Amino acid sequence: MTNPIQKIFLLGLMVSSTAVFSQIKEEKLILDRKREPEVKKIEKKKTSIETIKNYPPQNKKIEDSLNLKYNITDVPAASDFKTSTIQGEDISPKFDANYQNNYFQLGMGNYGKILADGNMSTKLENNMEVGGDVHFLSTSDLKKDYDWSSKQSSANLGAFLNSYGERGKFGINADYGLKDYNYYGIYAFDGIQGINITSDIDLKQKVNQFKVNGYYDFYSNEILNDVRVKSSFLSDHFNAKEVQAEILLNLSKHGVEIPKFDDVRLNGDLGINLETLKSDFKILNENSSSFFNATLSPKVTFFKGNSYLMVGSDFSFLNERNSNTVLPEELKNNKSYWFPKAELQFAATDEFKFYAGVDGGLKMNSYSNLLEQNPYLASDQWLKPTETKYHGYFGLRGDIDQNIKYDFSAGFSKVNDIMFFKANNLFDNSSTNKNAYNFANTFSAIYDNGTVSEVKGSVQYFPLANLVLDGELHFAKYKLDIYENIYNKPLIKASLGAKYAMLDKKLNLGAKVFFASDKTTNSYSVVSTLPMFSMQENTNDKVGGFADLNLSAEYKIHKNFSIFAYGNNLLNTKYQTFKGYKVLGAQVLGGVKISF
Repeated sequence: MTNPIQKIFLLGLMVSSTAVFSQIKEEKLILDRKREPEVKKIEKKKTSIETIKNYPPQNKKIEDSLNLKYNITDVPAASDFKTSTIQGEDISPKFDANYQNNYFQLGMGNYGKILADGNMSTKLENNMEVGGDVHFLSTSDLKKDYDWSSKQSSANLGAFLNSYGERGKFGINADYGLKDYNYYGIYAFDGIQGINITSDIDLKQKVNQFKVNGYYDFYSNEILNDVRVKSSFLSDHFNAKEVQAEILLNLSKHGVEIPKFDDVRLNGDLGINLETLKSDFKILNENSSSFFNATLSPKVTFFKGNSYLMVGSDFSFLNERNSNTVLPEELKNNKSYWFPKAELQFAATDEFKFYAGVDGGLKMNSYSNLLEQNPYLASDQWLKPTETKYHGYFGLRGDIDQNIKYDFSAGFSKVNDIMFFKANNLFDNSSTNKNAYNFANTFSAIYDNGTVSEVKGSVQYFPLANLVLDGELHFAKYKLDIYENIYNKPLIKASLGAKYAMLDKKLNLGAKVFFASDKTTNSYSVVSTLPMFSMQENTNDKVGGFADLNLSAEYKIHKNFSIFAYGNNLLNTKYQTFKGYKVLGAQVLGGVKISF
């Protein structure tokens, strides 16, 4: 029998819906797509834990047709962080083989929300499959909070092709995304005479991005393991342009037996990463940046059971060029880097695995990546890579009775050019003909050297066959060389979630609540308006923390027909993602889904 606590929990899950983003800033829906995931750096073989190689082509077809994943549409909360400490395991409820992979869904909700979303794929002869997907999501204004427009929309079109051969698999995918939104977070002029902010004022920003990715992945771990190519082309409303490309190769020799140690095996890997980035801005200081980064990543891993020792290094060469209208000439820099890499795991049992290690590396801070973290950037950014000189960490992870999966760790890093966001002042102090970004309503990336102390924890609990509970916690303390506080990064962020399938898995319920502590930020206020605006900076302002509750429900009436309901920010928490940028209140969205 279900105890009273379980009854209360399940009732809470059924109350309503999930995440359609409580912020005006919307993000792309997480869909059950069959395209190859976007590759970042040399992640596929970068883990020290031995990777299970891709299945042969004859098994692939069976896996695709019989083990389809049925995911409730999941939109992240309005928080500016992503929770992903435990990676790689799909815990969503699964339907049987009768579930239809192709679908289209349409939904509507308060705040003028409109959702249209679909996915289609088909198998061709010779072990090939092609498909595509479409996504559209829009919201109306926060009319009670702003006299001007805060509406926005996002749209994505994608297509892919996968081919499964005798020796490996090939894939290519393309994606076009359009985000249309406003710099609506105007706070410095509240109650100030001398400037007229009306409903028809132009605050528009529009970002177009086209991505093409390709890969070839060999089934064996011999010599050339995989080759991947990634490219991105971005432009915005203010004529900013950015081109980014990566080529990644993984060379390997796995499963080598050591004669004098019968139970010890050796894996050898060599990662090669070539990355180029070119960014050009056309307003304000007209910053222009170009980077070329080449990284060589050799490593050797010794395995004994579930215990292992990995030793390696990253060798990087960076060429960078920067220019703008302020500098007398172009800045050029060539620099080589060496980063240590080592990790030890001692598996006393499956329940308790102690690990410790050290790593480091370079991270390119592109305009595209910065916009994913903060869409309200001025279209003119000084771009610099972040150098993690070293990151030391230790932790404990394991699986307890197949019911609990956990991972707890602590770490310390020495980092150069830590990137964070600083609120901008007025670029022009005049009171007339102000541009969309000229109301102290944008942000810029700034950098400082310092240290980072972190504590992370993730737990997944499977109390029932069709119930999954999860929780995550991340604590990060920054100590900077120049700035007293880091701006727009919370000290603590956390989440709690649950997924439950009932009625023979026809009814799928979900719940997720996000937490974040206060964030320090700078801000500006108007001191004088005549004859020109005079602004005063507060370097120790606060953006309050929040709790954001999201619920979801999806009921499969027929194998080809479902209804769904999503709710976001159901606590109706009045918070801001960045200074001036208020989120939507409690939201509910419902609709229908057709599978075929």
